[in-house]
Amino acid sequence: MSELVLVANAADGTLSTLRLHRTGGTEGGAWLEPLALVGELPGCSTFAVDAGRDLVHAAYKDDDGAGLATLSLDRETGELVRLRTHAIGGKLTYLSLARDGDVLLGESYGEGKGWSWPVDDGVIQEPVSEIAFRNLHGIVSDDTYVYCPALGEDLIAQYRLGEGGELEPLDPPTVSAPAGSGPRHLIIDGDNTYLVTEFSGELIRYGRGGDGTLTEAESVHVAPTDAGLSHSRFGADPMAEHLIWGADVHRAGRFVITSERTTSTLTVTALDGKGHLGDVVGIFPTQAQPRGFAVTSDGAFVIAVGERSTSAQLSRVESGGALTPLGTAPIGRGANWVRVVEG
Repeated sequence: MSELVLVANAADGTLSTLRLHRTGGTEGGAWLEPLALVGELPGCSTFAVDAGRDLVHAAYKDDDGAGLATLSLDRETGELVRLRTHAIGGKLTYLSLARDGDVLLGESYGEGKGWSWPVDDGVIQEPVSEIAFRNLHGIVSDDTYVYCPALGEDLIAQYRLGEGGELEPLDPPTVSAPAGSGPRHLIIDGDNTYLVTEFSGELIRYGRGGDGTLTEAESVHVAPTDAGLSHSRFGADPMAEHLIWGADVHRAGRFVITSERTTSTLTVTALDGKGHLGDVVGIFPTQAQPRGFAVTSDGAFVIAVGERSTSAQLSRVESGGALTPLGTAPIGRGANWVRVVEG
């Protein structure tokens, strides 16, 4: 298995490419090799990878406004070469692709808007849908349905993805998150979705009905309980006030992993056979202020970065859920977005 790891370094306006080398399968060792660095992407904090076309769509914001840069990815060298740019309506916080790269989904936290763009053979077209919720902080799809957490409104907006990439509201069009929780990032996993909250430090499972609608189920507190953290709120400074600052969420086999930035930790929560949340099995230190991380598709390895670190940390997920650090590799400043590209 050959895997590349891409990291967005917002403070530098760069994308780092690394290669993940495995030395003994899922229970063996691994290490990260730095390959390439591409610049001239000011404020780049999110990107989406079209692995089938070897393309990367990366968000940026410069003196001329916000845009999307489409870059070609060389699988051998890790080099990224800019092909074209596309102007957009606001600096993006989250990007994802649907339908084998034919639809690009994005949202802007600051603008409180989200968009869907058709993509014609790798070329981004004009948006076919625009949505508006206060402080949108994610947008993900399983090719049939789309879900968008809105941190500022404590809800998840839910849509059907139309044939042309349109966002068609479901009935009901939104589902509530706990008041004051700050819903942030969400992942889809079959009949379940898993949401991490920024202000309350919760991992919440939502069940999915046959019509795509979400229903809140159980939740687990995933912020470290022995760190003296308090519930956060909109506009607060989590580091200065020592508040909960939840960030990212990904599944790793029989576990769900979440990040917390104030304590610079990753929390591992067990799942049962139906994907229901169980107990927290461990909380593990990682890079400083971990806004983003990624997990390999087999759930064997985690790559975490920190907004206050210039290293990517590679860890192995043990059978019981523990994270064993295997080493680090240099990246840029302000790292906040990680994706694994398999080939």
